Order: sequence, then structure tokens, then C-alpha cells
Amino acid sequence: MKNNIRYHVLFWLGVYLLWVFVFRNYSFSITKTATVEFCYLVFITAGYYAIVRFIIPRFLVEKKFAWFIIINIGLIAVLALLRAVVALEMNIHIFNSSPKPTFNTLYVKSLLNIFIWVELIVLGKLIIDRVQSQRKLEILEKERVRQELDFLKAQINPHALFNSLNTIYAHIDKNNQTARNILLKFSGLLRYQLYDCAEEKISLEKELDYLRNYISFQQIRKEENLVVDVDIDTKPSCYNIAPLLLMVLIENAFKFVSNFTDRDNKIDIKITTKGNLFVFYIRNTTEHKQALSSHKNSGSGIGIINLKRRLALLYAGKHEIAFNQGADYYESILKLDLV
Repeated sequence: MKNNIRYHVLFWLGVYLLWVFVFRNYSFSITKTATVEFCYLVFITAGYYAIVRFIIPRFLVEKKFAWFIIINIGLIAVLALLRAVVALEMNIHIFNSSPKPTFNTLYVKSLLNIFIWVELIVLGKLIIDRVQSQRKLEILEKERVRQELDFLKAQINPHALFNSLNTIYAHIDKNNQTARNILLKFSGLLRYQLYDCAEEKISLEKELDYLRNYISFQQIRKEENLVVDVDIDTKPSCYNIAPLLLMVLIENAFKFVSNFTDRDNKIDIKITTKGNLFVFYIRNTTEHKQALSSHKNSGSGIGIINLKRRLALLYAGKHEIAFNQGADYYESILKLDLV
């Protein structure tokens, strides 16, 4: 996200410098040329973002082509009008050029320049997005085929597996309720991974339910002095998320959590949504001797490499991930734009 802002700033700075030096009128001072081009930059930038952020998603994407053309032209006309007014005031009060251009001349010139540059840059943006989308689709298709082949190689017949689990469950002593609960939770987790995760994205609510069950299952396996604090602050929504995206971070927390005997070992998990922003935070205590190993495995291991790869494919430009390590803790923060 921050990189996107930096790229946008550098792009417009490059465009501005191009205009100043390529389209410089040598009868003007460099200061006047820079001022005139900056005035154009303001209105062209405003037009570009209005079209890309508002008009295209609401009209072109929705195939409302007539409204797209009308609003597009109307926006350019209004921007040209505003630019002409500003240019006229600049010629009267700042520049002492003679003869001074008329308002009609300024308006026509502004209309042509703003229209040409806004539409050219928007067209370039659409072409680049199209090429990038095509590449992403090709990469995703290759990844899907590879994962399907890997899955088929290691596949166990799900029905036979669940039948086996049912058989094991039936042979567990009814008085051993803990073992029965563990097997039931494991069966539920396995069912989710086999059947519910076939889609590229699933409902956020379903994924959060799975995480709750997984955390509960892990708590049964761990020692009693492990304290797991889970805070999920989300409202029912229609958002979807890639399945099992957070599992690497949770698995690492349980794997590398400390094993103190004189104090609590803790895992803190906080999940929040605010508008389109999904934030996942997890922190686990670590023993000093484990800190380096934990960082090495969870910060740059195979699981994290795969996670970053999935994020790059599914949430390109719409995610941030960070890892922080202290003397006795390790934390991960993942932010996603779910739109």
C-alpha cells in the first residue's frame, strides 16, 4: 500500500518534469512554465483519479457505457472550466504577459490538453491493468494445476478417511470424553480443509469459525499453563477471504510458543475489521534461546514463503505483512483490503 503511494508520487513527478522541460515555451521564464504546467498537473491528476476510482468502477465495469461517456466528458469539461478560470486569474494578477489571452482561448486550450492527457493516462492504466490481470490469471492457473496435481498425488479417499475416524471414535471408551472430543474436533477441521476450501475464496465468517475450532483443538494438545487470548471484533459481512491464509501464522505461534514452568506462556490473537480493512495480529511468548530459531523458521521458512506468494497472487497491492521480535515475544501483523 505504501509502495503504491510512492509509485504514484514518482509517476506524477516524472510527468510534471516532462511537461516542464519538453513543452517549455522559451519566450516564458522557467518559473512561469513550471507554474503553468503545475496548474495543468492539478486538474489532470484530479481528473485521472476521479475516472479511475469512481467513474470506471461504477459505470464502465458495470457496463453503463452511455453514462460512462457522458460523465467522463462532463468531468473533463468542468475541469477545463476551472483550469481556465485559474489561468485567467494568474494572467491578470501574476503574469504580466501581453496581450493577455481571452477566456474562450484559455478554455479551449485547457479542454484539449486536459482531455488528451487524462484519457491517454487512463488508457495506459487500463492497458497495464489488463496485461497484469492476464499474467496473474496465467500464474494462478499454473499454481492451481500444480496444487491439484500435488493434491492428487497425496490424496486419500475422504470418505474412507472419515469412515476410519468414525471407527476409531466408536472404539474409544465412552468414559474417555477428552479423547472423543479431540477426535471430533480433528474430524471437523479435516472436513473443512477437504470440502470447504475448494474455492479460491470463502466467506470470512466461515474462515473465522474454522480458526476458532483450530485454536480450541490446539489448546487441548498443549500444556495447561498455556494461555490463549482470542479477541475477534468483526461484524457480520459479505466479505470473502482466501481459505487457510492465516493458518501459517497461527501454527507458528503454537509451535514456537515458550514453555516456561514458572509463569504463563501466552498467545494473543486479535482480529478486527473496519470497513474493507481486515487486520490479523498474533503474538506469542518465546524463550530467549528459542528467539533466533523461532524467527528463522516463522519469519522466512517455507510456510511464510508460501504465504507471501499467495498474498502476492491474491492480494497484490492490497496487503501488508510485518514480523516483529523482542527478547521474549514474537508477533505477526497482516492487513488485507478485502474488496
